[in-house]
Amino acid sequence: CWSHARRRFAEALKALPKAAQKNAKETVAYEAVSRIAAIYHLDNQMEGQPAKVRKMYRQANIRPLVEAFFAWAKEIQIKNQLLTCPKSCRIYIARAGSSNLALKAFLEDGDIPMDNNATESALRSFCLHKHTWKLIDSLDGANASAIIYSITETAKANNLNPFRYLEHVLTVLKDHQDDREYSFINDILPWSEKLPAICRSKTKATNI
Repeated sequence: CWSHARRRFAEALKALPKAAQKNAKETVAYEAVSRIAAIYHLDNQMEGQPAKVRKMYRQANIRPLVEAFFAWAKEIQIKNQLLTCPKSCRIYIARAGSSNLALKAFLEDGDIPMDNNATESALRSFCLHKHTWKLIDSLDGANASAIIYSITETAKANNLNPFRYLEHVLTVLKDHQDDREYSFINDILPWSEKLPAICRSKTKATNI
């Protein structure tokens, strides 16, 4: 996750003593943050575009910056320029070589975001209500709750009204209880274009 990679370097910058802040631009942390910001800036230009278009754009415009970042990280290690860096920076620069496949995954698939911020945001409300979940006293209940929560958050991620979407899904499933052929499910998945208009949210941020 590029957000987590950036975070450690940003924290190192904030932790600089006042006397050293005037020379912050000369630090490894500042260079890392700047490089990652440039990658984010380009990727944000493709927000809302089809996955195929995003992939082509990433391959042509963003891959060179990503490769340059890892080449820089490797050079920093070779030159032993990490000795004056905070431990968190040293760890993440060291990880750059071993985790670059994970950090490069978004270049190969237009549907993969640079970070998992959206997922963490979706989970945040769940964590805020964790004391409520204590009422679930069985594994089956927990499993059922996890399924419903997953469906709800996926609906929200696809700009659907969760209540209307679940209502539609349950109505359709009721009419197919005896089916042995399940191709109809494709028509009620959160990203299906065959969903009725009432399921769609008028705003991007949808809550129950």
